[in-house]
Amino acid sequence: PLAVAAGLTHLRHDRPFRRDFWRRIIDFRRIRFGWYAVIFLYAPVKSGLAALIDVLLGGRGIEPEALTRLMEQPSLIVPTLVFWLLFGPVPEEPGWRGYALDGLQARRSALSASLIVGVAWSVWHLPLFFIEGTWQANEVGLGTQRFWLYMLTMVIEAILYTWIYNNTDRSTLSAILFHFMGNAFGELFALSEWAEVYNFIVAIIAVVLVVIIWGPRTLTGGKKGIL
Repeated sequence: PLAVAAGLTHLRHDRPFRRDFWRRIIDFRRIRFGWYAVIFLYAPVKSGLAALIDVLLGGRGIEPEALTRLMEQPSLIVPTLVFWLLFGPVPEEPGWRGYALDGLQARRSALSASLIVGVAWSVWHLPLFFIEGTWQANEVGLGTQRFWLYMLTMVIEAILYTWIYNNTDRSTLSAILFHFMGNAFGELFALSEWAEVYNFIVAIIAVVLVVIIWGPRTLTGGKKGIL
């Protein structure tokens, strides 16, 4: 996605557009403090609520996964976090949110544009289920309950990405950090089978509330369009 977006940006657009495209990837000042809180707390709070519901209903909730290994080898913490940042969020988000989303929102509502990007983003991950050694192939498995939760979560949470993006002055960095937090927390902790279901339900509730409160047209609470 990054390569395609960068290619289209430089082939089809003028210098101010190109400068803006790259600036939005690194400009942390576009993100106000409250949105940093949303970006960094959403994944832990969502998974924590899901785990709590599971425990209250007799399940095992959540357990440390990669976190245990990293605590045993602290020297791997920084390289692992950097790898999680560079493996998914950085190569993907400049394409999905930094380029494609703007073009779609110029013609459609923020809600429908989000769902289109979400479907493309979800399908983008499908080949990983056929590659031996990937988390998707080894831990999730094609066609399982976890598979459908994984794929559908990306589609619905694409709405949250747009919500954050539109309210942070089109900050691609906000999407990169939000993506990173989701990946990192998912790697560090493992939810039980039922907790994953509750995790999905909590995500749906969060998305519905965002759409109702901020409005499906722009997801900015009645403010002017972002483009």
